[in-house]
Amino acid sequence: MSAARASARLSLASLRAHKRRFAGTFLAVLLGVSFLAGTLVMGDTLRAGFDTLFGDATRGTDAVVRSADTVTTPGESQGVRSPVPTSLAARIERVPEVAAAVPRIEGAGQLVGKNGKPIGGQGPPTLAGNWITDRALNPYQLAEGRAPSKTGEVVVNRGAAKRGGLGIGDTTTLRTPDPVKVRLVGLARFGGEDGMAQVTYTGMTLGDAQKYLTPRPGEAASIQVRAGPGTGQRELVEALTPVLPEGVEAITGQESAEENTEMISGQFLTLFTTFLLVFSGVALLVATFSIHNTFAIVVAQRSRENALLRALGASRRQVTAATLTEAGAVAVAASLTGLLGGIGIAAGLQALFPAIGFPFPEGELVISGVSLWLPVAVGVLVCLASALLPALRAGRTAPLAALRETAVDTSGASRARARTGAALGLAAVAATLTGVLLTPSLWLAGLGAVLALAAFVVLGPVAATTAVRALGAPLDRLRGLTGRLARRNALRSPKRTAATAGALMIGVAVVSLFTVFGASLKATMNQTVDRSFAGDVAVSTPSFGAGGSGLSPRLAPALAERPEVATAVGLGRGVAEVDGRGRALTVTDPAALERTFHLGTVRGDLSALGTDGIALAAPEAEKAGLEPGSRTRLAFTDGSRETFTVRAVYDRSELVGDYVLTREAWAPHRAQDADTLVAVTFADGVGQAAGSAAVEKVAARYGNPEVQTRGEYAESSAAGIDMMLTLVYALLALAVLIALLGIANTLTLAIHERTRELGLLRAVGQTRAQLRAMVRWESVLVAAFGTAGGLGLGGFLGWVLVAASDGASESAFAFALPPAQLLVVALVGLAAGALAGLRPARRAARLNVLGAIATE
Repeated sequence: MSAARASARLSLASLRAHKRRFAGTFLAVLLGVSFLAGTLVMGDTLRAGFDTLFGDATRGTDAVVRSADTVTTPGESQGVRSPVPTSLAARIERVPEVAAAVPRIEGAGQLVGKNGKPIGGQGPPTLAGNWITDRALNPYQLAEGRAPSKTGEVVVNRGAAKRGGLGIGDTTTLRTPDPVKVRLVGLARFGGEDGMAQVTYTGMTLGDAQKYLTPRPGEAASIQVRAGPGTGQRELVEALTPVLPEGVEAITGQESAEENTEMISGQFLTLFTTFLLVFSGVALLVATFSIHNTFAIVVAQRSRENALLRALGASRRQVTAATLTEAGAVAVAASLTGLLGGIGIAAGLQALFPAIGFPFPEGELVISGVSLWLPVAVGVLVCLASALLPALRAGRTAPLAALRETAVDTSGASRARARTGAALGLAAVAATLTGVLLTPSLWLAGLGAVLALAAFVVLGPVAATTAVRALGAPLDRLRGLTGRLARRNALRSPKRTAATAGALMIGVAVVSLFTVFGASLKATMNQTVDRSFAGDVAVSTPSFGAGGSGLSPRLAPALAERPEVATAVGLGRGVAEVDGRGRALTVTDPAALERTFHLGTVRGDLSALGTDGIALAAPEAEKAGLEPGSRTRLAFTDGSRETFTVRAVYDRSELVGDYVLTREAWAPHRAQDADTLVAVTFADGVGQAAGSAAVEKVAARYGNPEVQTRGEYAESSAAGIDMMLTLVYALLALAVLIALLGIANTLTLAIHERTRELGLLRAVGQTRAQLRAMVRWESVLVAAFGTAGGLGLGGFLGWVLVAASDGASESAFAFALPPAQLLVVALVGLAAGALAGLRPARRAARLNVLGAIATE
């Protein structure tokens, strides 16, 4: 029999005899692979579903005519295009290859539901446009009712109507952003679905769309074109190009559909799947600690067995191969099972998403080759890599060890480990301080964070003895002899304790990192509002996402007329290229701006902007080499170019933005006009209650947007952070679960190792309850060590991230440690330890006393 076959047979025999030893490893790999496979399959299915959705919805559109130029601002993935004249449709229809051409008007329009609250707007866009009567050119198809035929009538996608409790015949308000009374006469579907995910759509008559969604009649976002019989899409585009005016282009319907798919689904799915893959990586990293610890203990417990094999003639390579074969067998079985579990997770989410209001495109699950082999390969590699060092240690077992008692791994704080850990710690501090303080760099700070993590792992056994003694000191007084025994058991092998706690430490560190960063972002927002906002109340739109229609530009002047109001200023938004670079513009009344916002030192005169002046934030002015009196050239989306004079430079731009124009200067170039924020200052002697009531009364006439105090405005601006943290905590629960499995598995193996010792304790009078308590408290001490290390590491990494962001950004970031949230994290970590010790404690208490004493 060959050596390889002998090693394999020996490994499989050992696995069959000691299946329970590897239960924790099996579950750790299974969970990590399931999460990874589920993410990949879900991403494939969503991407294919959206491709089909857009393909079906736009099948009848053979070409799209639109403006060729876009203005893209920093942080925006898609640019803003200038409109095209609706009269162009008539010219296009005269082309022989064209069967039909219709203008498509599109803007923002947010419906108000039956309960008076807006529908959607917290992320996905809320769209409105003209209802296209040509069925082939309209991506929305009537499902119920009829098309709008007179002013005030609209068709709404059925998903939005359901969420708002609206039906055919109901009257409601459409914010455009000016409130418009509309009546539902039809419900529509998009590509066979009730809507395009959470996007809402309202179809109006062409006259209403031009009146409410465009600044001037006769303009459209694009012209949709249908080809005549026998004309292909590319052939149609070639026929259209010669008749189009300068600055206007034609693309095929397929290219348009691909762009829309990428815009709506591609970016979202890339971000979504990347986010989930990061947490898959965290889960597998935590699993690595658990797997390594399991094999390290198993190898230590089998020292005599491995030595006997060596004495009988087995080579080092054969013993190492036997251990790796065990790891490989567990890895393959767990990874294949995890792959099936991941497919099940994706199928479950496909059924669950529609129930929570996120339509998952219909169709079967799409499983690519990568989604099949990558999770299995990662699971196997993680397991084999985690078992490699224990396997090499097993191969180095001396044959004479067969004559000694079983050697238990009690290695711990060696000088070499302490020196290596200290060197890594110093390197981490040096990289971090350099990346944070000297030359602000997220990359250097990230390197320092990775080195800090490595230092924590290496120094774990060095710190375990001192940390467990300190953390377990109260047990001597609280639990007496049982507590002392639990503490000594945890101190028995510092290396094992550190490795067991390491898995939990990683999970707690990531939770703490996000908790600290989230609290810091909130503190930053509070600081920004305190520094920049001088008003008494704010009327605002959703604080994140592309949804919502904004606020009516007429709201601020209407509020200013109230006797309770001293100043009301609206902040609108525009885009233009400033000296060739796309930039976001703030459109406002500069004179009122100074009275409602703290702008710091202002050089020049904000009130003198007029129709040819611009104000800049100091950092932007410095980068562009501009100062009061300088001239700069702006190119607008309507194709016009104008020269503006810099008439003011201000210091603080957190809420105001970097470029300020008057409404009069912006009016000739505006698209659908809207404000994102209206800041209100009360007149002297007006209290908060009376002033807020007066503002709410006026706001009710303009779609009833929310009126908030300064504190409420800061809190709502940070609402997205709480949503992010909730999702992060839910995803990190998997990592904590894997860490629990690691602690429970280590304790179970340790109980097997200490069977005779436990039997002797029972024989000299220890009760089952005391034995269970001893094992549980040992588990809690290990978890406390991991939790304390995780809190320290997470807090440090949170500071690094905030400080690096502060140095790399022009905005000032505030660092904040949230004691209440971190205390909850600590309590959860301790509770996790207690939970992990339940099953090993019950197993220990069930040991037969005489049988345990007789165990070798």
